[in-house]
Amino acid sequence: MSGRDRSHRRARRRGWLPGILLGGATLIVLLAVLVPLAASRAPLELCVSEPASFPPSGVEGWDGEQLENAAVIVRTATARGFGREGQIIGVMAAMGESSLHNIDYGDWETSGITNPDGTRTSSIGLFQQQDWWGSAEERMDPATSAGLFYARLAGLRGWQDLEPTIAIHRVQINADPGHYERFETDAAAIVDALSGPCPS
Repeated sequence: MSGRDRSHRRARRRGWLPGILLGGATLIVLLAVLVPLAASRAPLELCVSEPASFPPSGVEGWDGEQLENAAVIVRTATARGFGREGQIIGVMAAMGESSLHNIDYGDWETSGITNPDGTRTSSIGLFQQQDWWGSAEERMDPATSAGLFYARLAGLRGWQDLEPTIAIHRVQINADPGHYERFETDAAAIVDALSGPCPS
């Protein structure tokens, strides 16, 4: 092998080293950028029974007491054998009725709305349930009022085949069957976030 061939081979070897180093450095930079980005896009998983795990920033703009009330609804649904679809329906209903706040007033106080027979509405609580749902104490207790909602949903034959807003409408008997539809995406995000693993 001539001296010129040996020097060409050495030059080619020296040319590989900067390329390998540059490739390795590029890979490290890409990992440093992409790994945190992937982590930030991972689904938010909160423990449904641990309000301390709920982020102050909330989920889809719903936070604090609202998330705590949503968690009560999800726990109640789970205890009654309802899966994700039923849990979303319960959260949607409370979003549409009270914005997930446990309020002691309703449509009569805010808008002067009456029942079809002309009597004042008596809606209170997360689900804005009237007198015929139960006592004021029951309707103002989030878990009990959620239980009342799910008892009626369970009695609605074929609710799983209905659009969620229609199923809620049949339980709540409100004026607008499509009223709850706008809350479906947010309710699903909250239910999914609350499905995370809890400490044993």
